[in-house]
Amino acid sequence: MSLIHPTAIIDSSAQIGEGTSIGPYSVIGANVEIGDHCEIGPHVVISGPTKMGSGNKIYQFASVGEDPQDKKFSGENTWLEMGDNNIIREYVTIHRGTENDRSLTKVGSENLFLAHSHIAHDCIVGNHVIFSNNASIAGHVTVGDYAILGGFALVHQFCYVGSHTFLGMGSASTQDVPDYMIAAGAPSQPKGVNIEGLKRRDFTTSDIRLIRDAYKLLYRSQLGLEEALERIVQLEDVKGVLVPMIETLRSSERGIIR
Repeated sequence: MSLIHPTAIIDSSAQIGEGTSIGPYSVIGANVEIGDHCEIGPHVVISGPTKMGSGNKIYQFASVGEDPQDKKFSGENTWLEMGDNNIIREYVTIHRGTENDRSLTKVGSENLFLAHSHIAHDCIVGNHVIFSNNASIAGHVTVGDYAILGGFALVHQFCYVGSHTFLGMGSASTQDVPDYMIAAGAPSQPKGVNIEGLKRRDFTTSDIRLIRDAYKLLYRSQLGLEEALERIVQLEDVKGVLVPMIETLRSSERGIIR
């Protein structure tokens, strides 16, 4: 049974899952689908088309699924999709996609978005990601699994932030951040491998050593990018731990932080 406060405004087309609660003065718009056992706090606005899974908790004054902040947007039918068990704190803003890209903003599962953080249009955010207070990503950004963005960290549009990365407080990333890296500064610069994060996620000692060897080739060897990439490919073994980094280096359109 859903628990909906009498002051909440729910559009007739919205679908509310079993056991989901909606707090006072929240507004659930048209074409919104909320899964089972979600907690929607007071004064939350969820606009559609938006579809979210189960177990999500959204705190007061968050805005989810609103129109993109893009002057080219003129009311096209675009979407926000969100997975399960995300925590969205106060004043977080997450916007739908635009027709100029994939018409979709997509957020995975088990993420934590702290107060005032922002996910712009057409972004893809993976799983187990943390945005600290006021961390913001511009449009068309991709953030890999287990990435952590420190307080006030900023990411330029069309950038890639790799899996298991850590962006330091107040950093400003204007190019791609390869997987497993620590980046800090404005503009962001590589500061090493996120060793503590990798240990917490049960990467083996040999895996971490291999990643560190790849980092040294990329940032400490004075090799050009293409030559460093060739050497990193030679390091790769059957485990595939370096595959995400290699794919980032091969596919980067904005270039990587250096």
